[in-house]
Amino acid sequence: MRVIIMGCGRVGEQLAQLMSDEGHDVAVIDYDASALARLGPDFKGRRIRGVGFDRDVLMRAGIEEADGFAAMSSSDNANVVAARIARNIFHVPHVVARLFEPERAEVYKRLGLVTISSTTWGAERTRELLTHVELDAVRSYGAGEVQQLEIEVPARLVGHSVRDLSVPGEVSVIAITRDGKALLPLLGTTFQSGDVIHIAVLAAAMDRVETLLGIK
Repeated sequence: MRVIIMGCGRVGEQLAQLMSDEGHDVAVIDYDASALARLGPDFKGRRIRGVGFDRDVLMRAGIEEADGFAAMSSSDNANVVAARIARNIFHVPHVVARLFEPERAEVYKRLGLVTISSTTWGAERTRELLTHVELDAVRSYGAGEVQQLEIEVPARLVGHSVRDLSVPGEVSVIAITRDGKALLPLLGTTFQSGDVIHIAVLAAAMDRVETLLGIK
């Protein structure tokens, strides 16, 4: 995958390193040479110094062949402008913009721009850790509205079916790991001792899933 990351702050740098380590073709844009230098000598991607929404800079980064564009700078305005240019002018298939203001994130989502609000996500994740200590989310989706949980099947559910832990639109068992192998369960699949249950749950339904698991 050919990816362009605009902004080489802490988030942009980590994203660039992760994607480069996974074998993606990564180009990082930042106007600050010292920020680009933080990528280190072992970084396999390209570094482009310049303003991330400047057409010539984007062309040098390979925007015409890019599969993905991530606007990760510290400026909401710059991120939105760059993301819209990438999507609307260069038709990059996958575009994500990081925004700090949750209100702006909602506005741009309505315009069809995929955004991540670190403020909203951080607040949601902190609330979960404080109020649902028995459940550890291994992954979050959107701005934290949906969480993926992993938990060993409690004794009270052994012998019960997936149907007993399913609530349409709120709680869904998406996989079971049994004896080291994963399976996609049906509603009639029965839980066995030692199973690890992988659950997708609405953040607003965490209290409900705790009740279903018998840990509340």
